[in-house]
Amino acid sequence: MSLRVLAIGKKHEAWVADGIDRYAKRMKKPFDVSWQLLPHSSREGDAARTEESARILAKVGAQDHLVLLDERGKNIDSPTLARTLQQPLDTSRTVVLVIGGAYGVDASVHQRADFVWSLSKLVFPHQLVRLVLSEQLYRAQEIAGGRPYHHS
Repeated sequence: MSLRVLAIGKKHEAWVADGIDRYAKRMKKPFDVSWQLLPHSSREGDAARTEESARILAKVGAQDHLVLLDERGKNIDSPTLARTLQQPLDTSRTVVLVIGGAYGVDASVHQRADFVWSLSKLVFPHQLVRLVLSEQLYRAQEIAGGRPYHHS
């Protein structure tokens, strides 16, 4: 099993793609990451949130472990993230990490989420979130493997 990122939005900007590729080359099973970008809704507000949330949930399997990135989620440190990801991987579940669109996700995605994670109480541009997420997934891999990348 592995990690899969579902993100609402356009393709990675060049500087983001370069950073994501840098970490992707270092990833190893079960922490190898695949990305699937889902298009923005042409609607606004609640209608966009509902449409995008339905697209997200259509891509999540019943046995997948869904981690939703949301600024109102739980703020954790990197070792806790490593443990949070390792547990479902140890039970052969695919971990699906979700980055919602500009209007966020609706209650259906929150209810389906196994864990709601906040990178920060700050709000970041989606492109930057993708890059930070890539680095944190690599860091989690290194922590889980007992390697020295992370210094606590």
